[in-house]
Amino acid sequence: MKRIILVLTLITVMAQAQDNKLVPQISVSGEGKVKVTPDEVLITVGVENTGKDATEVKKKNDETVDLVIKAIKKRGIPTSDFQSNRVSLFKNYDYATKKNNYVANQTIVIHLKDLSKYDAVMMDLVDSGINQIQGVQFKSSKMEQYEAEARKKAVLDAKKKAEDYVSALNQKVGKAVLISDSSNASYYPQPMYKNMAVSAEMDMGGFKETLAVGEIDITATVSVSFILE
Repeated sequence: MKRIILVLTLITVMAQAQDNKLVPQISVSGEGKVKVTPDEVLITVGVENTGKDATEVKKKNDETVDLVIKAIKKRGIPTSDFQSNRVSLFKNYDYATKKNNYVANQTIVIHLKDLSKYDAVMMDLVDSGINQIQGVQFKSSKMEQYEAEARKKAVLDAKKKAEDYVSALNQKVGKAVLISDSSNASYYPQPMYKNMAVSAEMDMGGFKETLAVGEIDITATVSVSFILE
């Protein structure tokens, strides 16, 4: 009896698999995009010092970092919104002079939630001794809301594409049977300061109108399979 039940079960599963293969479907991709004016920014700055004595180099770097952190706090930025991202001290061989020296550096990431403070904060950072601006990334305080909106637009875009295709065949798009999220990270335009050392021009001209905020694109991409009717 057990063998008969097993055989009948296998036949049923195979029949269902064959039926599924025969169901006419169309698979398309859709993209949703939401343009947003950012209201926050992630600023990554660095302090680096070089010298012959490891202790002196580390001490000098720590003193500068202390001034940087005090400058950040002075602007009312809470401690939860800035963090040391990388701290290092290493020996470096200079092939030109054929001598060893030591390099100490520390990177600090600041989550600035008020863009109106950007110029003042950057001026304070330069005055406190940073010598690197490693990156500026725009963000929105309503990312989850805009990402949800982008996902909905992506699904509607996929459905519209499917309807365009099947209309030429005098068919209709049925229910969705598979949705696959293939989104990449949202696009954040980067200002020209990325990966550039701080130049003397910043000390001379100040930070008046130095940041072009523009817009960021929050995108979502999906692949959807619909039944054809």
